[in-house]
Amino acid sequence: MSLGLVTAFYIAAAILFILALGGLSNQEKAKRAIWYGIIGMALAVIATIFGGSGHYWLLAPMVIIGGVVGAFVASRVQMTQMPELVAGFHSLVGLAAVFIGLNADVEAARVAAHLASGSTEVLTGFAATLAHKTPVELSIMRVEIFLGILIGAITFTGSIVAYLKLAGKTSSKPLTLPGRHAINLGAGALCLILGIMYFAGAGLWTMILVALIAGFIGWHLIMAIGGADMPVVISMLNSYSGWAAAAIGFTLSNDLLIVTGALVGSSGAILSYIMCRAMNRNFVSVILGGFGGASGPAMEIEGEMVAIDTDGVAAMLDDADSVIIVPGYGMAVAQAQQSVAELVRRLRAKKKEVRFGIHPVAGRLPGHMNVLLAEAKVPYDIVLEMDEINEDFPNTDVAIIIGSNDIVNPAAQEDPNSPIAGMPVLEVWKAKHVIVMKRGQGTGYSGIENPLFYKDNTRMFYGDAKKSLDELLTKLT
Repeated sequence: MSLGLVTAFYIAAAILFILALGGLSNQEKAKRAIWYGIIGMALAVIATIFGGSGHYWLLAPMVIIGGVVGAFVASRVQMTQMPELVAGFHSLVGLAAVFIGLNADVEAARVAAHLASGSTEVLTGFAATLAHKTPVELSIMRVEIFLGILIGAITFTGSIVAYLKLAGKTSSKPLTLPGRHAINLGAGALCLILGIMYFAGAGLWTMILVALIAGFIGWHLIMAIGGADMPVVISMLNSYSGWAAAAIGFTLSNDLLIVTGALVGSSGAILSYIMCRAMNRNFVSVILGGFGGASGPAMEIEGEMVAIDTDGVAAMLDDADSVIIVPGYGMAVAQAQQSVAELVRRLRAKKKEVRFGIHPVAGRLPGHMNVLLAEAKVPYDIVLEMDEINEDFPNTDVAIIIGSNDIVNPAAQEDPNSPIAGMPVLEVWKAKHVIVMKRGQGTGYSGIENPLFYKDNTRMFYGDAKKSLDELLTKLT
């Protein structure tokens, strides 16, 4: 494939990636946007394979194996496991950046030896590109290699820890070692010193040490972050993986990798900022110290949880004129979105006003609830964001909470010592009646008690969300 055709493929792929990102901001355009991304990636892979130096005997089985593994994993992953899957993808991007950086240094040394020997062997591919670099360009490449390995190693180990926390394979509570900030600062300074030594020609061993130390930094940073901050961590690692890819793109002189990495890095950073605003969190404090900065004892909760049965919920809904449904991770786990959609259809058939209130971090990832509701064919126009619907709760007869906890916790406003103090939440307790659907009396993912469950206007509807809703539907005629 000629250089001009490869460039054309890369430009087309970059445009498609931009269209994909733009389309994902809208529910109605999201499906088309995903296809833009798929086609763009196909063009990128084709141009990279056939525009390189050959070695198809190695590339072909790798593509086939990767495709089969990807299809197998995608077919088994549930929607509730998407955050873990994203974290897993990020870890692979980080690891690839480390290996490519190390290989680039080995290849540069090989090319330098080849030129010094006066060999007439024709160099191809990346080796040919290195042979034409000036000393200044080679120095710049060392900076790119250092950044790619540093960011890649942090992304790799950090993403593995995020995966383990999200999957429940390790505690979601923050691990706060004594002097953790000094440890991180010292490790970062050591990486910088090794980087300077590498620029001065100390050799590849410096980058291997950087990879190991940066891997420790990634592990330590994410272990110190609590479960409630995991949505921000995932988007932050997404940004890291993008910048690692961009750095390696510069090393390999691959324009598409530079553009794609910059798109992923910048979009991840923007998403992290949006989520931090939604949680009233400071981005720097999130990545440096775990969840919550409150001190002092939490406010004591008075009252008791009052249960309600299916008949009671049905009677409450029959008397209601307006209903707001707040879905959360529990709805996703129970795969209750179809039952929720049927409940909405029946209530609307009775001329009742039914809408949804979506918190930006409901379901651990932005857009998680929107995707589930769209899958169940819930009309887009009744699915509203927190800022659009919060002021309507005082005029609502019934608020139904399906598997949500922290995003409807009044302690965010009422308890200055709560770890989530100041976090914007859906003010469901202002509705006339509140029905909370939960499996049991446990706390949310962050482990914080919720005073909502003890309020006089709240009733607890215990059980699996899907089974409870299906039973409720038999009572609504």
